[in-house]
Amino acid sequence: MREVHHKTQLCVVGGGLAGMSAAIAAARRGTKVVLMQDRPVFGGNASSEVRMWVCGAHGDNNRETGLIEEFALENLYRNPTSNYSIWDSVLYEKVKFEDNITVLLNCTCTELDMDGDRIRQIKGWQMTAETWHTVEADLFADCSGDSILAPLSGAEFRVGREACSEYDESIEPEKADSQTMGLSLLIQARETDGLQTFIPPTWAYVYESDADLPHRGHDLLRTNFWWIELGGDRDSIHDTEEIRDELLKVAFGVWDHMKNRGDHGADNWTLEWMGFLPGKRESRRYVGDYVLNQNDVRAEGRFDDIAAYGGWTMDDHHPAGINYPGEPTIFHPAPSPFGIPYRSMYSRNIANLFCAGRNISTSHAALSATRVMATCATVGQAVGTAAAVAARDGLTPRGVYEQGVHELQQMLMEDDCYLPFTRRTVPKLTAEAKITAEIGNPENLRSGYDRPIGRSLNAWEAPVGTPVTYSFGSLQHVKGIRLVLDSHLNRPDHNMPCNYPRNRPPASVPKTMIKSFIVEIQDEHDRWHTVLREENNYQRLVRHSLGVRGKAIRLIPRSTWGQDTARVFAWDVY
Repeated sequence: MREVHHKTQLCVVGGGLAGMSAAIAAARRGTKVVLMQDRPVFGGNASSEVRMWVCGAHGDNNRETGLIEEFALENLYRNPTSNYSIWDSVLYEKVKFEDNITVLLNCTCTELDMDGDRIRQIKGWQMTAETWHTVEADLFADCSGDSILAPLSGAEFRVGREACSEYDESIEPEKADSQTMGLSLLIQARETDGLQTFIPPTWAYVYESDADLPHRGHDLLRTNFWWIELGGDRDSIHDTEEIRDELLKVAFGVWDHMKNRGDHGADNWTLEWMGFLPGKRESRRYVGDYVLNQNDVRAEGRFDDIAAYGGWTMDDHHPAGINYPGEPTIFHPAPSPFGIPYRSMYSRNIANLFCAGRNISTSHAALSATRVMATCATVGQAVGTAAAVAARDGLTPRGVYEQGVHELQQMLMEDDCYLPFTRRTVPKLTAEAKITAEIGNPENLRSGYDRPIGRSLNAWEAPVGTPVTYSFGSLQHVKGIRLVLDSHLNRPDHNMPCNYPRNRPPASVPKTMIKSFIVEIQDEHDRWHTVLREENNYQRLVRHSLGVRGKAIRLIPRSTWGQDTARVFAWDVY
């Protein structure tokens, strides 16, 4: 057996969408990162091992952007058949080939050492390589879902439901308990051009009629079988293996019901895949400097230190899961969007410990809205960006808050993370230039709002081929440009499908996206020169270094992925 020691600035434990986003955000800001992930793939519940589709904020133009949108657009470009192995590879490369990240896959954190109220180092066992990895770091981010660093470090945490009186939460029980939402084992089916039979294992449960599965939708085109759920009335960590065994009996029984016990339109469908790793909704939650609760969510979370947002309903599953004959969940109303404060993203009593994902500092009621993966990814990006600030300035996570979070918020918005109720400050060169275009309202390009909000489009829109120009009045040095393009925030996809019908159209880059454009600079003799030519863009956030001097600069969209009109939400020159 080997032993390897790593010394780094930030150690991230957990490689789901939250942990990935934290690691990448910190690394791109120059922070040295070690990412320890106990599975062979990244993505957590979104990966091929669980296959839960990525959900997030409801409502028009509320889709989460930043890194989670970068991942999704890469997948739409590279993965037209929505193959889960390709999706895994997209997530893998985003982490593996990012400068400043050391990746430890198949590595499970088992112990740690403290130095007062700080974690000094953690230790993990990499089964595939029979290697112990010790990671010494200045800062740690627990993105493991189950908050493994909490019991190891003594960090304060909670499990279960608070009494309604603690935070005056109307949807919570009268007495506190340890019950949680359950675990789900998903199945996927594929439609073929002929009859398909299914012989269930003898140990599968039998559901003779729809009456045996009340309130559980069967539509193969719309359901991902999230309601194959158990374990909220048990220990959602220590009983995971036993819960999985029961879920397998349920899942095979559900498919037997679909195929052999009544007409469910499944004659030509075959079981494509059966999960063996349950997707978990809830276990330990950190206690931070602020505990987000039901009333904060209902009040839209208008915090001064907003660093991420949610917009899922307070979707509270019954702890008994499929064993409960009533509605499996209650969708308690919640606004979209609502803000999530930075103070809920680090431990109250462990000085150098961040948290991101479903384990942030919330009540059970608020968790039911913040736990979905697109929200978790935005929290992860906020934590990674905050860690970069902390590493740069020698601060603790709390120290970033005490120093003031305005810079953190501006950094996040520069990276295309939407923060409701907050305006991005545009660069000085952009703000002071004269902007002109033959068609459309070019002032929207420097409004500081990089998406439609309410009735405000906040975009410049014109036929492809139309230039938009910044004029400086004198020669200016232009270091680079930043563009935010239209990725169709209201597109209906969940990034990956729940099932595979025969005539499913291929995934593709949104037609609204600008594919090709040129940037030209005007020299001191009023001559225009092309300084940037892009022929195959498919990302929403586009940055390019230029390092040129000119009296003016213009952007000319040349084509989109399917529309005659180009739409740009932001164009910064700096």
